[in-house]
Amino acid sequence: MKNGLSLGDSAVIEAIVTEEMFAQFEGVVVHPAYSTVSMVYHMEWAARKLILPYLEEEEEGVGGAVSLKHLGMATLGSNIRIEATVIELTPDRVLAKVEVRHGDRVIGLGEVKQIILTKQRIQDKLTPRVF
Repeated sequence: MKNGLSLGDSAVIEAIVTEEMFAQFEGVVVHPAYSTVSMVYHMEWAARKLILPYLEEEEEGVGGAVSLKHLGMATLGSNIRIEATVIELTPDRVLAKVEVRHGDRVIGLGEVKQIILTKQRIQDKLTPRVF
C-alpha cells in the first residue's frame, strides 16, 4: 500500500433505506426494516473507501473479518450514516471500527478487517487446482 493511511482516518457513506434493504429471506420480507445483511454491506463499503486511495496498481483488498452488533431499527426512507475509522494498521491489514447511525441513534457497531494482497495472489487463490 502507498503511504498516507493513518490510525484515526475515517470514511463515510450515506444511504437511504429502500425496500431492497429490508430483512428478507428468499424474497420474503420478515421485517420492513433495514436488515443486518444490508448493514454488513454498508460497513464493508465504508471500510473499503478507507483503502482505495492507497492501493498500489497491483494490489486489492479482500475481506478478512466482519463483526457486528445490530442495535436498532431503521424503516423505509430512513437516512443511514456509516463511518469507518482505522484502528489498526499494518502493511497488509487494515482494521476499522464502524458505527452505523440513524439520526442521533447508533443502530450498529462493529469492525471490518481487510487484507491487502496482490491481484496475482488473489487470482492464484481463485484458480481451481488440478490434482
